[in-house]
Order: sequence, then C-alpha cells, then structure tokens
Amino acid sequence: MELRTLRYFVTVAEELHFGRAATRLHMSQPPLSRAIKRLEAEVGGPLFVRSPAGVTLTPVGALLLDEARALLDRADRLRGRVTAAAGGATLTVGILGDGTDPGATRLAAAYRRSHPGVDIRVRDTDLTDPTCGLRAGLVDVALTRAPFDETVLTVRELRSDPVGAVLRADDPLARRDRLRLADLGGRHWFRFPRGTDPVWQSYWHGGEPREGPVVRVVQECLQAVLWNGTVGVAPLGHDLPAELAVVPLTDMAPSRVVAVWNEGDTNPLVHSFVGSATAAYRR
Repeated sequence: MELRTLRYFVTVAEELHFGRAATRLHMSQPPLSRAIKRLEAEVGGPLFVRSPAGVTLTPVGALLLDEARALLDRADRLRGRVTAAAGGATLTVGILGDGTDPGATRLAAAYRRSHPGVDIRVRDTDLTDPTCGLRAGLVDVALTRAPFDETVLTVRELRSDPVGAVLRADDPLARRDRLRLADLGGRHWFRFPRGTDPVWQSYWHGGEPREGPVVRVVQECLQAVLWNGTVGVAPLGHDLPAELAVVPLTDMAPSRVVAVWNEGDTNPLVHSFVGSATAAYRR
C-alpha cells in the first residue's frame, strides 16, 4: 500500500463523499476513484458502500481507517526525524492570505535566523482550502484564517482582524461609515465551489446562504465586485484598487489569523515554527 493512496482513502472516509474529498485533495474525482478501487482490490474487499448521496464505510473500511491514520502519523513523524538527522531538514508551510502581511514578513526573517539550515518550502493556496493542504498531507504547518473544521487539527490564534464589506466605490453603501449584515440583504455575494469547508464558507457569507458568482482566489473576488457589483468580505487594512471600497461590518466576528498543524504532530520544526509565529504576530 502506498502512503499517498492511504491519504486518499482517509480523506474519502472523513468526507464520506468522493467529490468533497477530491476538492480537499485538490485533484479531480476520476483518479481518486481509481486509486480507491485499486486499494480495494489490494485489500480484497470493498471499503465503501456507494450511493448517490455519498459513501459509508464497510467494516473492512472502518478497520483500515484506524490503521491508516496510525500509519500515516508514524510516517510523518519518521520523516521529520530522519530529515533532521540527515542535516537536510525541510519544513513545508502552507499560506492562505496576504504574503506581504507584516506578521508573515517578521516570521520569515525570525525563522531564517533561528533555523539557517532548514529548507523552507512555501505552498500558496486558494480560498477553497483553508487548511492550505494540511489535511491532504501536502504541508507540515499552515498560516491561514479561521474559522474552519478543526477536527484532528491543532489551532493557535496569532491575531484577530475586524472585517468589512468590499463594495464598488460608486455603490451607495460605500459612502457609509459602517454597515450591518442586514444592510446587505438581497445582494449577490461571492461564493466558494461546492465541497468547500462549510464552516469556512458560512463565515465569509455572514452566516447565511448566499447567491452569486463562484470564486477561488482573492483576485476573482475583487473582479466579481468590480464587474458585477458583488458583495465581498475582507479583513480591514488591506490595500484595494481605487475603484473599490471596504466598509466595516459591525456585527460580523473578526477574522482570526492562525497557525495550524496536525493533532499529535511531534515534529520539532513545526513546534518551533509555531512559537516563532506567535512571537512575530504579537508585535
């Protein structure tokens, strides 16, 4: 059994839906389905009961899930220890958001000084995966924004930012000093693709179902506002084109900048990174 295939299996088992699992893994559904079928042939029995609504685990699948999670956890710990012992330590960091954030800039400088021999690899991600590939095993630690599903993850809050509604500058609401979510009722908002973490999607929708264009990256959000008058939500303090304005939302919870890593991960590079991040963002 390949570790990659086991990661695929665990993701499908957690989502209980091939489409959502493929979205989380940032891959298309057909190769994911083929990989699971090969795994089922290898173990000699079905791992899932399939239906139009999704899938459920068979008894064999439930047994494999426990074993696969334990094996993947051991493999991740072993990888960290071996690479560190070999002097070729690598830390892969997932980032969602503004790479020019002063906190991120201070963190990069501080971590380079304290870990000059560590190869830092950065994986930028889009708005459909708030864990930046952490659940899929693509990164060791993530700098992102909450809230999202925190199951089997450990989250450390670094900073809290108030948010506002992003509007076209010629929108009548853009002249207001502040807004409430009720002021935006009936307007089109940008949405994320089907299968995006529902906790994450609900937050950026102000806690209600919305209609509007589907976007994946920040620039698509801004273009949707500019071209279609769509409502967006963004942390305050970010530079925007002159054609756009952001008005504070008084009844929406702040957006939390967080460091996230896998629950139980003992990789010392991850924990030193989180410590450095905590210090860098508190300045």
